[in-house]
Amino acid sequence: MKQEQKRNILFRADSSSLIGVGHIMRDLVLADKYDNSNIIFATQNLKGNINHKIQAYGYKVELLQDNSFKSLQRVLKKYNPHLVIIDHYQIDYQFERKLKKLNKDLKLMVFDDTYEKHSCDILLNHNISAEEKRYKNLVPKHCEIQCGVKYTLLRDEFRVEAQKRVVFIAMGGADHSNINIKILKVLKNFRSIQVHLVTTDANQNLKELQNYVENKRWIKLHINSSKIAKLMKKSDFAIVTPSVTVNEIVYMNKPFIAIQTATNQDDISNYLLKHNYSVLKKFNKKRLSFFLNLEIKNIRIKNFTQISQLEKEIVFYFRNNDKIRQWMYDKEYIEHTKHIEYINSLDSSSNKIYLLVQQKEQYIGVIDLSNIDKKLCEADIGIYSNPELKLQGDILMETLLSYSFNVLELIKVKAEVYKTNISAIKLYKRFGFKQIEEKDDILFMELKNSYLSTNKIY
Repeated sequence: MKQEQKRNILFRADSSSLIGVGHIMRDLVLADKYDNSNIIFATQNLKGNINHKIQAYGYKVELLQDNSFKSLQRVLKKYNPHLVIIDHYQIDYQFERKLKKLNKDLKLMVFDDTYEKHSCDILLNHNISAEEKRYKNLVPKHCEIQCGVKYTLLRDEFRVEAQKRVVFIAMGGADHSNINIKILKVLKNFRSIQVHLVTTDANQNLKELQNYVENKRWIKLHINSSKIAKLMKKSDFAIVTPSVTVNEIVYMNKPFIAIQTATNQDDISNYLLKHNYSVLKKFNKKRLSFFLNLEIKNIRIKNFTQISQLEKEIVFYFRNNDKIRQWMYDKEYIEHTKHIEYINSLDSSSNKIYLLVQQKEQYIGVIDLSNIDKKLCEADIGIYSNPELKLQGDILMETLLSYSFNVLELIKVKAEVYKTNISAIKLYKRFGFKQIEEKDDILFMELKNSYLSTNKIY
């Protein structure tokens, strides 16, 4: 298969004793989010600059003679970037307009924290005080405005400390399936993880495991430990086999992911599945990643076939709310009896899946997949959020896409959106959906899982 060419992304920013280093530092945080792109910084060689810091991150530096349009144009011709990100007080609306005229396909993103006029496709004000409404008439109508604490750029050292989760792992004292290292290789992709792994000297793979964890400060290996209960208590969640250890974890009231490693675990495994616990009938890297994402973000998903009576009432309230019904095909109020009958009629063999999404103690919305075609590996998708909450779209979309591509292993998902539902269209486009058709007042959009290999979205 032909490997997709990486996109070029160009940052335009400066640092110096006079300007300071804040622009470059926050740009480096943003650049890290584009980990499958070629990053280039166009910057001047001013006194007291930190251009060496950019190079230390592994990014290219193109030195500019001055802050003129001509100097930047030379770099643009060299790299033909897909996206230009401007973080500079001295680059204004007129400068931006010239950039857009230079290349109509060029996407332009600008930083702003002083509420100036801009000609851009994306505007980012990541300060906690930022207000989107203050940009009215200051940016083009198509511009995506990213404002406030949700978009705050923080260095990894702050995010890791704030989000650090302690994981307890017990794959049996003998680990006969030799699964510990496989689990650790998945966990290493989560930078906010601290692991306590317990095993015994009966583990025939112990030497290999010891070699793997050596010099990995995020892993603590416990051999023949007599303090299992204390380690469990200190943990935020656990990864265990569906065995006696599950009884102990449930007693300690800890969330967990169970990975089955033997046929004698069938009974407990099936019980856990029936009661909506996170279970892998066998090790699967993608599915484990999905469940880990849920745990780290404190998210629970419940299939409609397993929700309680109270949760059925919550869904009933969501679905019949005017804010939700206005964007449904069927805008009619659903009678309570029909609602309950429909949910009760759902079963695991259906080509439809409805999931109620909860974050911490709050139900945030519903995600659904319909017309699931296992041969073509595709499905139609949809989401709707708790009408009393704001800004839940990203969480719901991340969960839906991760479930679609990692659990169901779909190749493509499709969505239908009303042309007047601007916020929904922006959400879908933000996650890489492309418009493939337009009919009457509906936009038909789709996303292929190949997009996820080049874009870090969850």
